[in-house]
Amino acid sequence: MSKRDYYDILGLSKGASEGEIKKAYRKMAIKFHPDKNPDNTSAEAKFKEAAEAYEVLGDVQKRQQYDQFGHAGMGQQGFGGGGMNMDDIFSQFGDIFGGGGGFGGGRSRGPRRRKGSNLRVKLTLTLEEIVNGVEKKIKVNKMVNAEGVEFNSCSTCGGAGQVTRVTNTILGAMQTASTCPSCGGAGQTVGKRPAGVDASGLERKPVVVPINIPAGVEDGMQLNMQGSGNDAPGGGVPGDLIIVITEEEHETLYRDGSDLHYDLHISFIDAAMGSQVEVPLVDGKAKIKIAPGTQSGKILRLRNKGIPELNGYGRGDILINVLVWTPQKLTKEERQTLEELKESENFNPTPGKTKSFFDRMKNPFG
Repeated sequence: MSKRDYYDILGLSKGASEGEIKKAYRKMAIKFHPDKNPDNTSAEAKFKEAAEAYEVLGDVQKRQQYDQFGHAGMGQQGFGGGGMNMDDIFSQFGDIFGGGGGFGGGRSRGPRRRKGSNLRVKLTLTLEEIVNGVEKKIKVNKMVNAEGVEFNSCSTCGGAGQVTRVTNTILGAMQTASTCPSCGGAGQTVGKRPAGVDASGLERKPVVVPINIPAGVEDGMQLNMQGSGNDAPGGGVPGDLIIVITEEEHETLYRDGSDLHYDLHISFIDAAMGSQVEVPLVDGKAKIKIAPGTQSGKILRLRNKGIPELNGYGRGDILINVLVWTPQKLTKEERQTLEELKESENFNPTPGKTKSFFDRMKNPFG
């Protein structure tokens, strides 16, 4: 089942401002908030769906990635499919409600679940891997929660994750709550830790991460794998793994969007008489016919032999650029033969019968 468009979920157009996105999400979140819709699984699903849309559209970098590549550019681990749960949503977006996430303080915020930092890696793919899609296992050095670490309840906030201050004003005593400066809102601090473990209870280790690259990615594209980045201290929300795609140059084919180009050099004899030649595909080869009288600059098309569209609809072509090769050296006999043909009417250029260079640029396949 395909995912709904994030803009449609929030009832927005693609050009919506940051303020409009935040306002639309708040409206949806309040409407389907679990406190307002107890034991309503449909409302909970819509609440999570709205949070997923805001998690992407509310982030400038993720929004640009989504606008360019759609859902395919957001990685394989969806927000709602094993990503964040309800506590994650309230911990990350609680401020959108102007407080702890509930209505009238009905939902206690409690210790804040911290989020790990993101990791960014480069992945070089061959043209064959881009065309067919590929499963890869890559090794990344990431911060993970170390074994043997012991946590203590924060002595500053008593494990609440917040500190409360009372200020006397002319209107009386006013109470305000803020994130605990000692534990960063986690409610706990690292007590005992083994050697090589940092003050947050994390250590750096090589981890093998399996990834599934969809067909049709392109150079510079970023895929986002939620929850595969650095761990968060104390069992919080892991960061994301951002995979930056780079393309390895192909030996004979070069890419232009979803199309591939190939420069085919033929002799003027084959161009004049016609021929059958072999051209490379991404996987294998194909035989094509060169019609008699083919002119240099002619473009032949092999339909649906190019790169699949990233969204899964359609596929590009292979465009064969025909280049007639002129000999640079001639033997005496060859020169004599050509001299005899030089005065033949058929060897005199007749540009009126063929399209000009600029006409071919307008319609190279006509």
